[in-house]
Amino acid sequence: MHNFRNLNVYKDSIELVKEVYSLVNKFPVEERYMLANQMCRSSISIPSNIAEGSSRTSDKDLKRFIEIAMGSAFELETQLTIAFDLGYVQEKDFKTAMELTERVEKRLNAFHKAVKSRI
Repeated sequence: MHNFRNLNVYKDSIELVKEVYSLVNKFPVEERYMLANQMCRSSISIPSNIAEGSSRTSDKDLKRFIEIAMGSAFELETQLTIAFDLGYVQEKDFKTAMELTERVEKRLNAFHKAVKSRI
């Protein structure tokens, strides 16, 4: 088992959740239960899967949960792009959120490689 609370990728992903919540609070009211909801779910999935994978006793299981977290990060990246294209997110906020998302993706990829090398 890993102490997920000490992982930089976990800490960054928690920051990403906060950023997403801040963004969607600015969305039009009619979007709160559609795209905004999906963005929140995708962002929450990232640290949740890191934590759940860290509770597993095998690196094979951990690797699988990291892969799920990576999928959620790419899903969120797509949703951020859609939100920006629809005019729900200003360019400055979009860039900040995308940079954080990409940082999380890179850290997840590095974590995945490290775990994979131990299997």
